[in-house]
Amino acid sequence: MNGRPEQFSAEPNELLVERLRDGLGLTGTKVGCDTGQCGTCVVRLDGRSVKSCLILTASAAGSRVTTIEGVTERGGELTGLQEALRQEHGTQCGFCTPGMVMALGELVENTTDREAPTEPEIREWLTGNLCRCTGYHSVVRGVQRACSAARAEIPEELTEGAAVSASAASTPASASGKEV
Repeated sequence: MNGRPEQFSAEPNELLVERLRDGLGLTGTKVGCDTGQCGTCVVRLDGRSVKSCLILTASAAGSRVTTIEGVTERGGELTGLQEALRQEHGTQCGFCTPGMVMALGELVENTTDREAPTEPEIREWLTGNLCRCTGYHSVVRGVQRACSAARAEIPEELTEGAAVSASAASTPASASGKEV
């Protein structure tokens, strides 16, 4: 859990979101709809973004689970995506922000070795993450900013030719089998 081993017993019907919030006190993972529709409960399970309200705790046994509490940089610094969303005002009320950061973080990380995603690709990746405040425009701008910054950190000679080989592995969430 967030890079630390955790050991506990779980009821057979316990949802991962319940364990995170009620059992471990990781309340950054929100409960919105309890049906997998809103995306406020998104966490990373072995590096993939999933909706924790659709995952049984027992099925996550032996997996690496990362919540929003586990993504901040050392010293409490915001990640590039978090900072970009802040700069573009993509966090408004903030209720959806943890789930969006967890889902979109996967997209930004996959961007470093390929061309930056287009606006339609970003919007497709946002499928299943509901936001009532931003209209998604500022979120899209934040993702574009974060992807540009992520790509700028890599020497150009390392990214040449990588777009072709990595593009198949960086499929938008709705086509990649991501829990939505």
